[in-house]
Amino acid sequence: MIPIRDNIPSRSPPMINYAILTLNVLVFLYQISAGRAGEQIIERYGMIPARITRPNEPVPVRQSMLLETPFGLQQRVGHRPAAAPPFHPYWTLLTCIALHGGWMHLIGNCWFLYIFGDNVEDRLGHGLYALFYIVSGVGASIIHWAAGPDSIVPTIGASGAIAGVMGAYFLLYPHARVLSVIPIVVFLEIIVLPAYVFLGIWFLFQFVQGSLAGTSPTGGGVAWWAHIGGFLVGGGLLLLLKYAGLLKSAPEYIHPGRRVAVYRYHIR
Repeated sequence: MIPIRDNIPSRSPPMINYAILTLNVLVFLYQISAGRAGEQIIERYGMIPARITRPNEPVPVRQSMLLETPFGLQQRVGHRPAAAPPFHPYWTLLTCIALHGGWMHLIGNCWFLYIFGDNVEDRLGHGLYALFYIVSGVGASIIHWAAGPDSIVPTIGASGAIAGVMGAYFLLYPHARVLSVIPIVVFLEIIVLPAYVFLGIWFLFQFVQGSLAGTSPTGGGVAWWAHIGGFLVGGGLLLLLKYAGLLKSAPEYIHPGRRVAVYRYHIR
């Protein structure tokens, strides 16, 4: 499901959310401008679970090589030491959330943050929202590490931190309406869902995929457990902040007990 918009306007400009979006874009532009050195940027600043587990040992990463043989050029996969970070490896639990692996990775993450982040910032305030985002991202990185502590695959992306924002949104605005696009083969179905349904389905999908994916130390893919962990960390942080009385009051136009109807549209 792809969210298009929600029906909760912000009371003030989400300056921190805009700053995070801008930072993600600028860092990615730096990555691609570095050319082949962009791979070393990922190795140095991405979170490699095995490096967190054994911070004083070099970590091998996979490398594809073309070897000349009597039968022509053939591709072989070998290993070489990963580029070392310029600081203690534990800091990569944070720096990894500013990196992305491609345009679609960046756009997808930024779009979800744009949809859900402004309303969470509205209730937390600018400074607290910035801290919340960082803690959610680091928490997601830690849970991903715990799910596969011997993996040598660099982990990058803001998905875990954004999942934390979504976890907070889930608790703050459960009955908000989210206009969503659902691709079904050659059709696009546009449906308006309560936020708790949209985010609940999203979380369930992450959990099922994470349970099925396994934790191969060399295989790449989606960091499902970072998404799951970020969502849970964000929800937990939100509850702590609520009980500490640090949340701003909800806008007057939000009625938590109100049920939201579901509407469907078809585009052919």
